[in-house]
Amino acid sequence: MAHELLFEIGTEEIPAGYILPALTGMRGLLEKQLHDLSLSHAGMRTAATPRRLTVAVAGLAERQPDRREEVVGPPRQAAFDAAGKPTKAAEGFARSRGIAMEQTTIIATERGEYLGAIIEKKGRPTAELLQEILPAVVKGIPFPKSMRWGAGRIFFARPIQWLLVRFGGEVVAVRLENLEAGGESRGHRFLAPSAFAADGFEQYLAGLRARHVLADIDERRAAVVAAITAAAERIGGTIPRDDELVEVVTNLVEKPHAVCGTFEERFLVLPREVLITSMREHQKYFAVEDRSGRLLPCFIAVNNTDVKSETVAVEGHQRVLRARLEDAFFFFREDRHKTLDQRAEQLDGIIFQNKLGTMREKSSRLTELAGWLAERLSPAEAGNVRRAAALAKADLLTEMVGEFPTLQGIMGREYARIEGEPEAVAVAIHEHYQPVRAGGELPASTTGAIVGLADRMDTVVGCFGIGEVPSGTADPFGLRRLTIGFLAIVEAMGFPLALAPFIDRAIALYGDRLSEPAATIRANVLAFIRGRFVNDLIGRGLPQEAVEAAAAVDFSDLVDCRRRIDALVAIGGRAEFTLLAGSFKRVNNIIKDNADITVRAELLGEPAERELAGALASVTAKAAPLLAAGRYGEALLEILAMKDPVDSFFDKVMVMAEDAEVRQNRLNLLTGVARLFLRVGDFSRMYAMKQGEQP
Repeated sequence: MAHELLFEIGTEEIPAGYILPALTGMRGLLEKQLHDLSLSHAGMRTAATPRRLTVAVAGLAERQPDRREEVVGPPRQAAFDAAGKPTKAAEGFARSRGIAMEQTTIIATERGEYLGAIIEKKGRPTAELLQEILPAVVKGIPFPKSMRWGAGRIFFARPIQWLLVRFGGEVVAVRLENLEAGGESRGHRFLAPSAFAADGFEQYLAGLRARHVLADIDERRAAVVAAITAAAERIGGTIPRDDELVEVVTNLVEKPHAVCGTFEERFLVLPREVLITSMREHQKYFAVEDRSGRLLPCFIAVNNTDVKSETVAVEGHQRVLRARLEDAFFFFREDRHKTLDQRAEQLDGIIFQNKLGTMREKSSRLTELAGWLAERLSPAEAGNVRRAAALAKADLLTEMVGEFPTLQGIMGREYARIEGEPEAVAVAIHEHYQPVRAGGELPASTTGAIVGLADRMDTVVGCFGIGEVPSGTADPFGLRRLTIGFLAIVEAMGFPLALAPFIDRAIALYGDRLSEPAATIRANVLAFIRGRFVNDLIGRGLPQEAVEAAAAVDFSDLVDCRRRIDALVAIGGRAEFTLLAGSFKRVNNIIKDNADITVRAELLGEPAERELAGALASVTAKAAPLLAAGRYGEALLEILAMKDPVDSFFDKVMVMAEDAEVRQNRLNLLTGVARLFLRVGDFSRMYAMKQGEQP
């Protein structure tokens, strides 16, 4: 038979950011335990609030199945001596398995004969096993920080107050140190604190709902959105979308109760982001805007209880927020006593990286590198690019960014506007940090994109130049994230960016600060960027063979490489292309390291080799202008005409002729064919990966 398991860990309030990762970890640990014990089930559901983590397992087997297990011991020659008597190795094997020597047998394997045994294992009741595995699950749940309380030795995010364990409706006596599981849960701490019995998951959710607790996270999230939306609509406003804050608030309360407060209109002089950040960072309040998108002097707070006097609750929220806004107002006024130029000159007081110097030095390099890049990508923007780069890091020294680090770049933009900088410069100061995370908003302006690329390249080159290279999961400087952002900017802007000269320029600007040779830095940075490029595209669903084939032959221009990948993807499914790719692999195997493509017409004695030479000349003439223009799809259609001449050549011509000149001439001809194909990608790599072979 199968039954439902209901397992709840009741605690003091767990921090909001801990809840979802902990719930995922709890579910994963339990799934692994059940799998390892061969306990089948029909699926899991989870629930959580700040005071509980819950997993329900449907259709969990009542007991383990009986198992018949074959175990192998020492080789036969080591298990018995010359007289056929068991050795100490054989006796030790039997003893370790809890059986007599008479119960062992000889088992034939691919490696020879071994002493072994057939062990019959009787399945144990699930309820009995749960007493062992659930405490292990509790102890294994991951948290950023854990604590120990009282005289106990268990570490958890917050003190555990109760355990609910029911299997098939019956309480399972799971013990966790001095705490023994029961069959009851608890409602809202203040509104319904008494315990209540819960036999199954649906009854559990309903019982909590009746006691002012929405344990289903999706249900509670929807309730939060509904509550704040209704509160804003009562004053004719709307809530700016903020999924992250909604998620935090969802895991701060057990049932949401939204109230609307106000603040003095004089605070609206603060930049929009400052107001929103002041509300959300510390207080977890939602901003309110009117139908045109302008902020209103209002906010929405979400309480965990339905207060008797909303006026009293609102006044409390307003008093706390007023203090925050007064601080922000003070910081905003104080920051304007110095210009961004003055702050930029003081950046030598901030260390960028111990071996790489100060932020002022980085700012100087950034200005030069961004200007160099602008001259090549958009000369008309070079002036704005240099100015934006020079001021890009200045707001790190402002009081506002010191209080709210997430406002870096934003405050630089706002102060630049106040100081009368060109709008392109102000916007670029903010945009050069974008994207902040994978999939985040990208720079919309050319100026911001160029400064952002230069900033990322300076950091990546600097770290590689002193041996600070990401390894495994360790990436203290976030170079993977920076590189993914770099690639996203290039792709979005379509910049024809030559990587190697860009890297070399970044290396040169560091002077003698880098400890690694320039050639090594360049090679390692290129390989690192290539790795992120390939992984990102494959992760987005592009065929690995096409990505690898294009990136393997030329990675100097990211946009051009992407065009070649797209062309290979478009043509890769055609049967004639697959055959041509197979022939190219054969070409590659024959020419090996030959680099000469000079073909002497007088040495072309066989009709098939003359046909191939003519086809190569004809196809090259048609494909060359298309390749030069980056029209790789059209070029590949022309290159397909090489299939039959190449096949005919291999069928009728002996490449390794006895005559050395004829042999070399044929190798040169094939090298010319390979050179044409490699203008798009390594077809042999593509063919090998499609066939499941090593490229």
